[in-house]
Amino acid sequence: MEQPKSNFRLVSEKKVRMILPNTLTLIGVCVGLSSIKFAIDAKYELSIIAIVFAALIDGLDGRIARLIKATTKVGKELDSLTDVISFGVAPAFIMYFWSLNNLGKIGWLICLIYVVCVALRLARFNVNSNEEPSWKDNFFQGIPSPSGGILVLMPLIYSLSELELFNVNYKLSVPILFIAISFLLISKFPTYSFKKIIVPRSMTIFLLFGIVLFFGLLLIYPFKVMIITGTIYLCIIPLSFIHYQKLNKKHNIKNLNDENEDFEDVL
Repeated sequence: MEQPKSNFRLVSEKKVRMILPNTLTLIGVCVGLSSIKFAIDAKYELSIIAIVFAALIDGLDGRIARLIKATTKVGKELDSLTDVISFGVAPAFIMYFWSLNNLGKIGWLICLIYVVCVALRLARFNVNSNEEPSWKDNFFQGIPSPSGGILVLMPLIYSLSELELFNVNYKLSVPILFIAISFLLISKFPTYSFKKIIVPRSMTIFLLFGIVLFFGLLLIYPFKVMIITGTIYLCIIPLSFIHYQKLNKKHNIKNLNDENEDFEDVL
């Protein structure tokens, strides 16, 4: 009797689905490092596009991993290391080559502070992600590193957008923005995570239309759309704080009432 032929596989079927999200993460590393190379060559338009592309990859790899049930501890740590490079080191180098080098050692110190804050923010995120799910999962503690990486590039993006709404003193605004974003990264200021947004089925078609419209405008007017998007995000931050405080107060009252009911049952 002939023995059944075994199929030769380089990777087991169990681990095939884990390759895609980790591959996307590694591509994000390459894109983030490439943005530094573009900045060295003074191709700042390409360096900004590379950071935005890395942010899109960062938003996809985790969701794909959860969708196909391929989340791993290695992928989680790899994602954090990628974020440090793409949204910490890369934006710091880009802005140093463009503006902060004019401040000498102070400019380099500001870059170091920003990168350290990105690393601390990611370390705290990894620790807090092991906690039990709750309503607080709808909020981040501080702004996420991809948002921080793009926000510190806003002065450069504004200079490339050809908008002339107001004159900007880049020697003053760039270091101030770096310090402010560094503080927001390591702060516990609640910001929307946009992870658990529930869209009614009747609104799905409008959501898809909005996404297509946004990316269409991003392709045609990339830097203008980035400026508007970044401004809107900054305006949303105070609103997220107010919303968080209302929800926190509501849940505290609910928990207090539940404790009182339990106490009455004991008596």
